Amino acid sequence: MASFVENTQHKVERKAFEIMTNSIVGKLTKTDDIAKRQETFLELIDKAETFWGNGADKATLDKVREYVKNPENRWVKFVNRVLDETNPNYAKKFLLNLGYEAFFRGTKTIRANREKYNCNIPWLILFDPTDACNMHCVGCWSGTYGHKNNMSYEDMDKIVTQGKELGTYLYFMTGGEPTVRKNDILKLAEKHNDCMFGLFSNSTLIDEELCKKIVELGNITFLLSIEGTPETNDGRRGDGHYAAVMKAMDLLKQYGIIFGTSICYTRANVEAVTDEKFLRFIADKGARFGFYFHYMPVGQNAAPELMPTLEQREEIIKKIRWVRTGDNDIGFFPMDFQNDGEFVGGCIAGGRNYFHINAQGDAEPCVFIHFSDSNIHDKSILEMLQSPLFKAYHEGQPFNRNHLRPCPMLENPKLLREMVNKTGAKGTNAEAEETVEHLCSKCDHYAEEWGPVADRIWAEQKHKKAPYENYTEEKREHPELAAFEHADGSNGLRDEDLQ
Repeated sequence: MASFVENTQHKVERKAFEIMTNSIVGKLTKTDDIAKRQETFLELIDKAETFWGNGADKATLDKVREYVKNPENRWVKFVNRVLDETNPNYAKKFLLNLGYEAFFRGTKTIRANREKYNCNIPWLILFDPTDACNMHCVGCWSGTYGHKNNMSYEDMDKIVTQGKELGTYLYFMTGGEPTVRKNDILKLAEKHNDCMFGLFSNSTLIDEELCKKIVELGNITFLLSIEGTPETNDGRRGDGHYAAVMKAMDLLKQYGIIFGTSICYTRANVEAVTDEKFLRFIADKGARFGFYFHYMPVGQNAAPELMPTLEQREEIIKKIRWVRTGDNDIGFFPMDFQNDGEFVGGCIAGGRNYFHINAQGDAEPCVFIHFSDSNIHDKSILEMLQSPLFKAYHEGQPFNRNHLRPCPMLENPKLLREMVNKTGAKGTNAEAEETVEHLCSKCDHYAEEWGPVADRIWAEQKHKKAPYENYTEEKREHPELAAFEHADGSNGLRDEDLQ
């Protein structure tokens, strides 16, 4: 628990950051003069460096200053576009909660608590307000409105309250369809107005009334599920879904709410969801970021044949990284949950950077790993993170020195078998309990085939050691995990692209 002095210091510091944010955003949104905006951006960087103090990465900040001075820089144009489109009140709250609470103060607190408690402490907690969903997508474990598991408001509040004590100020929600519980979510966001919330949504329940409330609160964003063309999307998600997403995008853009996309790529849609025309289209609709998820064969109704081919996976790595370079002008920043492991140190689950709590209150290492040995009803967030299953993740990460093979299920199924069997974790799939053997058997062949391909791609690149690695001390010093020098262009975020 934070002391009175710490709480007071936090309030004073937040207020100072709020005053600064309001001033900066006010200046930026009141002018479209590039020179004046450049001056304000530089002022923001200077103040951020002052706030961060000794923890500031001066070399990185100096590079950012160089980028800002170039009005033709792709990312400067991107930020200016976001500013022009975003409601000013929403922008201020968004920056305050994500910038100060999550990135600045939260990161400091989390790193200190990782050392203090000798376990993973997450930057983000994902939880399910409900299992209920008004759709039934092909290959999805999530149910229909017939599933009645609903997390109480009190439990949602407990998760956020306890998470904040550990330094976690970012909360995402999935399900089911989280907007089924929109009244409780709005209540939660209003109470915890120092946190940022993200909703993975199918879009069907987003309306003007909800948008008006979100603009007022300023601390909720959306990740809308969409899978390419009307044909590829509705083929898996059902007739009429694509039209519902288009309507939701138009509303969110109209009200100046920052939002992104959630895209599950499969063997059937991978070309459609990475097509340049599609990416330009969703950027024009207002989506500014996107999470790409490799299809996972989870649950009794899984369709392993939907997993991408080896050639498709190699191609999507190239495509996503190309979109992030300066070689194009698409106003959209994609992130690949499976293939961007290099930039986050491999698997982020098990509380290393995030974990999942389902609608029954079970703490799961990952939204795709439906096994647990802890529940919110009888353990605190910290106790969950110190449970045998989560400690096994903490001690095992990274699960592979090749971060193109990060997952203990998809690419290293032997390891998930070992962790679940060793810790006695139980299956939690609400649809129908699945054994770890049944789950991993669907990944064995894929892992065996992908391994040599991933190793070839990894060997063709060079990689630099991250300035901060949240592994155990033993893993940080392990010679086999020594990082390589970084190669120009290998990460899709080259210095020359940013300039």
